[in-house]
Amino acid sequence: MLAGVFLLLLVACVAAAIHIARLPVQSFDAVRQGYRTSYLTLLDREGAVLERVRREYHERRDNWTPLSGISPALVSAVLLSEDRRFYRHWGVDVLALGGALRDRLFGHRMRGSSTLTMQLAGMLQSQDPRSGRRTVTQKLRQMAQAWAMERHWSKQQILEAYLNLVPWRGELSGVTAAARSLFGKYPAGLDSRDSAVLAAMLRAPNASPAVIAKRACGLLTAQSQSQYCDHLAGFTEYQLGHTSDTLLDDPFAASHFARRRLALSMPQQERVDTTIDGRLQRTVQTIINRVVHQIRHSHANDAAAVVLDNRSGRILAYVGSSGDLATARYVDNAAAMRQAGSTLKPFLYAQALEQRRITAASLLDDSAVNLPTGNGLYVPQNYDKQFGGWVSARTALASSLNIPAVRLLVMVTPDVFHQRLLQLGLPLTESGDYYGYSLALGSADVTLLSLTNAYRALANRGLYSEVDWGVGTVAGARRIMSDEAAWLVGDMLADRQARARTFGLDSALSTPFWTAVKTGTSKDMRDNWTVGWSEHYTVGVWVGNSTGASMRQVSGVTGAGPVWHDIMRYLHREQASRAPAMPAALARKNITFENNLEAARTEYFLPGTEMSRIALAGSAVAPVSGRMTIRTPADGTIIALDPDIPQANQRLQLLAVTPSGSMPEGVRWFVDGRFLGQSNPFAWYPAPGTHLIEARNRSDQPEDRVRIHVRGAQLRRVGQQP
Repeated sequence: MLAGVFLLLLVACVAAAIHIARLPVQSFDAVRQGYRTSYLTLLDREGAVLERVRREYHERRDNWTPLSGISPALVSAVLLSEDRRFYRHWGVDVLALGGALRDRLFGHRMRGSSTLTMQLAGMLQSQDPRSGRRTVTQKLRQMAQAWAMERHWSKQQILEAYLNLVPWRGELSGVTAAARSLFGKYPAGLDSRDSAVLAAMLRAPNASPAVIAKRACGLLTAQSQSQYCDHLAGFTEYQLGHTSDTLLDDPFAASHFARRRLALSMPQQERVDTTIDGRLQRTVQTIINRVVHQIRHSHANDAAAVVLDNRSGRILAYVGSSGDLATARYVDNAAAMRQAGSTLKPFLYAQALEQRRITAASLLDDSAVNLPTGNGLYVPQNYDKQFGGWVSARTALASSLNIPAVRLLVMVTPDVFHQRLLQLGLPLTESGDYYGYSLALGSADVTLLSLTNAYRALANRGLYSEVDWGVGTVAGARRIMSDEAAWLVGDMLADRQARARTFGLDSALSTPFWTAVKTGTSKDMRDNWTVGWSEHYTVGVWVGNSTGASMRQVSGVTGAGPVWHDIMRYLHREQASRAPAMPAALARKNITFENNLEAARTEYFLPGTEMSRIALAGSAVAPVSGRMTIRTPADGTIIALDPDIPQANQRLQLLAVTPSGSMPEGVRWFVDGRFLGQSNPFAWYPAPGTHLIEARNRSDQPEDRVRIHVRGAQLRRVGQQP
């Protein structure tokens, strides 16, 4: 009888062994290769890690860590907590299993009987959506899988896979995510205390910090390290309450670029190649942080910079904020809509040159101008509130004079200029008539990236193409501006002598190699720009505040200019930048100016526009020294008087200025031929009607006149009762 039972058991064991031997078991390599992190890793163009971006949020899985990269303290604590006879069993701990069965029979508290191998087999089974809850059959299958796994895997492979797949706390899965998030360390850096806390979580990952600390202290005591139990409860509570997925040495160098790149296309692979030059990216960030730190006293806290390859359009550097110095470090200022300021002027001058409305030597009037619009008079001012009189187009553009640009837009028209800006990829949301003449001074909102790419069209001699994000095929370049006009604009913006009027000969815009550059400052000093190009690169820089707050005493040459200059110097530290060759169609002429308005020089002309002497038209007013113009009131002004306001509070200021913007003395004011006085400015009590106001010199010779209309009842005298 006993012999028969023994024979049956033997047969059953042999059958079970044969069955287990035939069980399909995933190989370690297959499990390792099938592992997927919750992050995408972006690589720079050299293949170095640039940025890590999380893509899955149902759980947090970090990189797979080999057993050699995991702290021995953690391995010891896990084995002590979960499987003390790990190295002495073949996947199923018969002694632990027998103890568990005895506890169930006698109603004692159940103890754990699953080995690490069984737990790992269960984790791999759970990847099958049909597995569902653990039934007795599934438990037996798990044991069989553990036995089979022990035949094909080494103990080290089982440990490595277990530690990388086991769930810890909350969304954390695997040792790398747990170590980084809970302790801010890599798995190799976990000490005995960290390891005990992690091992204590395995039985109940979401237990309270007090329960986990108590279990961890038990593990430390069993390892003769009870000294680490001191303050363990407070340590555990703090670590579990302050989780993070970043470390100090994480390569987070291009977070804004990463977001925009992945928004275009979410790849399936874990590693994504990009066009970013990693060393350049980090250098640009360092330059931005240094310059912003220097100008923070001027209430400038944020900055952004973009570097494009002229030929390919690839983004070599994309820094969206000034990092820790920023008012809002997660705002991508390279993609934010900001007022363009004077940075749109080069495109206006290129269009006017193409239309043969001007040449680089044409004289433009830099004096007070009042343009009637649907909303009243538009009265543009130069940045320094001064006037330069007659200046050449070359000087007006390079020195960024506002009034000549507005006069130029009157000729080109806002709608035609607006169409050109759209062709250059600028995201203008309104029509040309909406912006009006202020479009010449950059009243439209643009992004730094789109503006920099528009300048790249100038660098490519009028050929425009989209930015290359490294996603798909970029459409071929199309001609937007003529080769000759684009070259001329570049030559003007590279002319250090021409920009000296505003910026001086030695400024942040000057480089020891060929570059063309333009600055811009928006209304109320909210946005500060410097954009320019060399033979190989186009660089755009913005400085300001993400909140839109105004800066104080920050201009393009003191804010964005130094950032642009230092980036260009770094780009050309080992590579020269040569001036582009002049197009064959351009004519080169030596020119002189009437009355020595500007110094004689060599100038370049489009076919059919050549000239050697530049003089004012016979109908133009000669630039006599000291010539005055009436700044206020503007010609055509309409004034409405209010009889309920005292006369003393409704005086009209008469003000005359010279071409340089200064206020001359000895101005004699006449209204309708009647002498008023000779102070400048002069406060005049207006009367209803149409009046001719004249500003005369000491010889009573008229120098300027305006006509205004005053509406309303006769003003009461001061003190008169209603």
